[in-house]
Parts: sequence; structure tokens; C-alpha cells
Amino acid sequence: MTGKGSVNHNSRKFHAKNTNPERSYLNIEYINENIEDVYHELFDEALARYNEKQSRKDRYIDNYYEKIRAGKQEKTFHEIILQIGDKDNMGAKTEDGQLAAKILNEYMQDFQQRNPTLRVFSAYLHMDEATPHLHIDFVPYTTESKRGLDTRVSLKQALSALGFKGGTRRETELNQWVAAEKKQLAAIMERHGIEWEQKGTHEKHLSVLDFEKQEREKEVAVLEKAISGGKDELQDIQMQQTKAVQETEQIRQELSELFITNDLLREQTETLTQDKEKLLSDNEKLEQQQKKLQQEIEKMSISKTVMERNIRAYDEDKEWQLPEPGAFMSAKTYRDKKALSLVERLKDVIKELTIRCIHLMEQVKKLTTKINMQEEKIEYLTDRAMGQRMVIDRLQEQAADLGRLKQYFGEERVQSIVEQSKNLERAEKAAKRSRRLHEMTR
Repeated sequence: MTGKGSVNHNSRKFHAKNTNPERSYLNIEYINENIEDVYHELFDEALARYNEKQSRKDRYIDNYYEKIRAGKQEKTFHEIILQIGDKDNMGAKTEDGQLAAKILNEYMQDFQQRNPTLRVFSAYLHMDEATPHLHIDFVPYTTESKRGLDTRVSLKQALSALGFKGGTRRETELNQWVAAEKKQLAAIMERHGIEWEQKGTHEKHLSVLDFEKQEREKEVAVLEKAISGGKDELQDIQMQQTKAVQETEQIRQELSELFITNDLLREQTETLTQDKEKLLSDNEKLEQQQKKLQQEIEKMSISKTVMERNIRAYDEDKEWQLPEPGAFMSAKTYRDKKALSLVERLKDVIKELTIRCIHLMEQVKKLTTKINMQEEKIEYLTDRAMGQRMVIDRLQEQAADLGRLKQYFGEERVQSIVEQSKNLERAEKAAKRSRRLHEMTR
């Protein structure tokens, strides 16, 4: 007659194997309230009075429903299940089954009035199973309690207020109340011409089947098992979600690094382009300088040829030869008239050649310095070009990695992660600026 109770089963939020969903429309819903709302209705004022009296925080109660649910002294609610006959003599699809439903409906009408300390929050007449039966879920409570809340949950005190005082182990308040409710149902059955057939012991009775209790308990066990499996599955999903979030964060970081690298590649490509243009310009200047140097060398070569020609002229030209002295010419006369003039002319030529030689040596020195500088510059630019080539190869490889990520995860997802990363970076920069402004204004 009494059971654990499953509100979700009673309201048909799920269907057990022994229900026929096509007949569920025939079920009657008398009341369907949220149990926590009922707890607020019954106990909030008493809870406020209780908390006001407490001087210790550990005795303060935040939520009375949760306290009862987590405790072991009282259950949050109780359920009574009533049924007349069985599927063989009161089948739900038969006329007798319809009569049974009528009797149970009449019984339900006065239940709350008859039991004012049992606050009904859920009640259903089920016609979609083999035999019509009634589920009544209620919260038992007592008022003017001397301990704890002055209005609190208590099945014993609630039934005591109804006149059931208990006695022996078998004659508890609950057993006495159940027996009284059976008599109420039997009286209604008698008015409709059905006799209550009592079968032996005090516990056995025609109006309520223990089988129904067992079935409800099995359904609750199946539901609890399903909930446990659902929790395990939810835990697996949460672990997968956490792993996916971590992988996404790792991908976001890698993408952020790749895009930073990509920006660096773009900047360095621009630098390389400028360096290339400068290198080409320097090469052109170098070629011009080399041409100029070649011209200088050619000039020097011409000067050398001219000098060699002049030297031969000095050896062969009569102008640069000392004439033979005359028969009667004295040495002084020969010196003054012939030798000194030739010596003076040779001095002038030697001076001029010396000056030209010095000038040519200076030019050779300058050109040699220029050649060395150009060779050093060519070597520097060549090394730099090779270094930039290596940078380009490395950046192109990273750009290829970015392309692989886009191909694997999809460009939209990658772009979304990139945008999130950029937004995060912008937010961090804005936060840093805000902190700096705050520090400057202090």
C-alpha cells in the first residue's frame, strides 16, 4: 500500500514496460505541484523563525528541503498506492475496471480533507496499466513542535495529530492509518456493491497489491540505474569536452604563433624586397665603379705605354743625346753649351715623371681600397641574401603548416579561433593600457 514513490513515473515523464502509452490520455491528474514549492509554502515562515533564534552559524539552515533530502531521519515525501482487484477481475479495459476507477476517484475526493496534516502535492489515477490504481504523494508535517522548526516534516507526528497513536511493533501509527484508509475505501466499495474480501493477515488486503509496490520499486531501480549510467556518460562527455577545450586552446596558441610568424614573414618579405632592390642598386653602382676602375686602369696602361715610348725616345732621339765635342771646344764650353742644357731638360722630365708616378700610385692605392671595400660589401650582401633565403624557407614551411591546419579543421573554424585569439590579445592590450592610465592618474 505504501511505497518509495516516483513522481516522474506517476506523471508519465517516462513510460515503464508495463504501461500502454496509447491509453495514457485516460489517466486522471488530480494535482501536480513542485515539491520544493510545497516545502516553501509549509515551512518558510517556521524556517525564518528558527534561523532568527540561532547564535551559531553551523545550526543555520539555508534550504529545509535539501536538509531533509540529505538527512536520514525523515523522507521528503511518502506515497500511498490503492488498487481494487487485479487484472483478472478488474482489468482496466473492462466494465468492472471502469467501476474500480470510479470508486478510486470517489475515494480521492475526500482524501486531503480527511488527512489535513498530509499535504498532497501529486496524485494520479492510472488507466494505462493492467488494473486501475491510484498514486497519492504527500508531505507529512506537524505544527507547534518543541524541537527544531516549530512546523516541520514528521510522519509520526502528522499521523498522531490525526488520532493514530501507535502501540505495539505491528500497531504503528502508519499501520493504523493504512488500516483506517482501507476501511474508507471498503465503505465506498460497499456502496457500489463490491465486498472487501480480507485474505488472512492484517497486512494482506484486496484493495492494495504488494505487486504494485514491487513493480514501482523495480521501475525506480531501473530509473536510478539509467541515471547512474547517464551520469557516467555525462562524465565521459565532460572529460571529452575538457580535452577538446584543451586541444582547441593548444590549436589557438599554435595558430596565434603561426599568424605572428605569418605577419613576421610578411614584414621580412617586405624587408627582403627592399634589400633586394638595394642590392641590385648597389650592384649597378659597383658595375659602374668597376667600369670606371677599368677605364682608370686603361688610362694607366696608356700612360705606361706612353712612358715606355718616351723612354725609347730618350734612348734613340738625337735631341736627348750628348753631341760629340768639337775639336777645339774646351770642357767648360762643352759643359755650359751642351751638357748643362741637356741635364736641365732631363731634370724637368724626371720631375714630371716622378709626379706622374706618385699620382698613379695614389690612384692605384685608392682603386685597390675601393676594390677591397666592394668585395667586402659583395660578400656581406651575399651572406645576408643567403640568411634571408633560410628565413624565407622556414617561414614558408610554417605557412604550409597553417595551410594543413585549415585543411584538417576547416578554414572557418581556424579563422574563428584566430578571431578569438585576436580579440583576446586586443582585450589584454586594452586592459594593460587601462592599468597604465590608472597608475598614471594615481
